Amino acid sequence: MRKLLPLKSLYTFVAVAETGSMSKAAEVLNVSHSAVSQAIKSIESQLNQTLFSRVGRNVELNNAGYRYYKKIAPALEQIVDATEAMLIQPNTNRLTVNMINSLALHWWIPRVPKFQQFAPTIDIRMSNLPGQFSLEAEGVDAAIIHGVLDDWQDYYCEKLSDDQLVLVCNPDLISEDTELEVSQLLAKYPTIVVTGKRRINDWPNWCKANDVPPPKQKNNLSFVTSAQAIQATYRQLGMFVTHKIFVQEDLEQGGLISLGSAVKHPTQGFYFTCLPEKLKLESVLTLRSWLRHEFNH
Repeated sequence: MRKLLPLKSLYTFVAVAETGSMSKAAEVLNVSHSAVSQAIKSIESQLNQTLFSRVGRNVELNNAGYRYYKKIAPALEQIVDATEAMLIQPNTNRLTVNMINSLALHWWIPRVPKFQQFAPTIDIRMSNLPGQFSLEAEGVDAAIIHGVLDDWQDYYCEKLSDDQLVLVCNPDLISEDTELEVSQLLAKYPTIVVTGKRRINDWPNWCKANDVPPPKQKNNLSFVTSAQAIQATYRQLGMFVTHKIFVQEDLEQGGLISLGSAVKHPTQGFYFTCLPEKLKLESVLTLRSWLRHEFNH
């Protein structure tokens, strides 16, 4: 039988390739930097060729390393998937899933038919608890978090996508002023804001990235929730900086238009989170798989 490289070393190789850093790979694998370095040296010695090039403090795959990674990474992923499948506890298809109200109204509900087609046997019960909370105490099986990953360190967390800020309005609102610059439109028309502390910096962040002055406070129409503000925007009450995922369907159907450039939120993102033991449930893994696809297509 041919002598094979240890799986542990191959996982180390993939971690270094994907992080571009031996230090970061060591953090991911929860091992020392020297252990990662020795594993890479061992692989290169057994293969009789180098796999990485050093770039400052980081490393990147050379041609040989890239070819090796393209074959190794999918194989290891299959091993992980097969192992997870063996650990699945198929004991329930009823899940309580939490997400903020705006995400539920504008993203989840329009996609319910797609999820039902994808997983017809899973019964989703919706929860709309805001902010940080205990999944165990609230009886929540999984949550789609819109916020900061640091708030959920006690749970399994996986990033689904970045959060993008967009300036939107009803196209009929500015139908007679389509030739005006964004800064001129902001000076002419009312602006809509959400007063919650997690939304307070949306306007400043978007304006700074688009190099336009923030709108004057006296023109603002204030609302408590994004759902209310989006409805006001649709009713031509003003212009609103919001999260693209909340208005994606309205943008695609032409009910709203986007002005200026979309801006990556500097601190927030969208995450899937649950208790680690929930990953043994087939229904949770199915939901996670569907969310991965929907957030990236």
